[in-house]
Amino acid sequence: MILQSQYINAMQEAEHRSSRSIWKVMRKWIVLTMLTFTATSVIFVMLLRWLPVPTSAFMLYRHFEDVREQQTFKPIRYDWVSYDEISPNASRAVIASEDQKFYLHSGFDLESIRKAIQARARGGKLRGASTISQQVAKNLFLTPNKSLLRKGVEAWFTFLIESFWSKERILEVYLNIAEFGDHLFGINEASYKYFGVTPKQLTSSQAALLAATLPNPIRFQANHPSNYVFKRQRWILRQMRQLG
Repeated sequence: MILQSQYINAMQEAEHRSSRSIWKVMRKWIVLTMLTFTATSVIFVMLLRWLPVPTSAFMLYRHFEDVREQQTFKPIRYDWVSYDEISPNASRAVIASEDQKFYLHSGFDLESIRKAIQARARGGKLRGASTISQQVAKNLFLTPNKSLLRKGVEAWFTFLIESFWSKERILEVYLNIAEFGDHLFGINEASYKYFGVTPKQLTSSQAALLAATLPNPIRFQANHPSNYVFKRQRWILRQMRQLG
């Protein structure tokens, strides 16, 4: 009985040491993964402070959807254009439409988030409270899939973007990678496709019409605007005038 008890104690001690060893290795890999992710994300965001964005996670995701749905390959229409080649009307339109406190916050509109949570708690629909900075983080680095982890990663990239980029750079990237139609990204391609003009030539009305489609650019088309899109365009134009 004594030998059996010693054997059992020895086995339990060995299992305990093995569990501690496994947890130690796991903890090491978790820390290493987090450090690698942190360093890599900081480097990417710093580089994209100056470099034209070659593609985005949303553009790549559109190709993934094509493969998943067994569609034929459809190229992405995207061409980078610098901020000084974009009409100021485009910036004013997306700010009026998407984020009127853009120049006042540091990436997160806490008041809008609070109101969205309260509306949801009262049984209403969960309305969007994403800022332009958050949308850049999401479109550039993440996929449309929603989860708590993804929201955390989005918040991290939003913090980095606001820390390393100017507001002008955030707008420049947003206007270049925003989706304006099926496999069509960026203000440059949208200007040519829908109006036959360069992004520098966009009028207030044209810019507002493009901004009106942003909630769902696949459903809402600038070349075939619905009554809802026209109504939203008029609202954006009023907001543009009020914002100045």
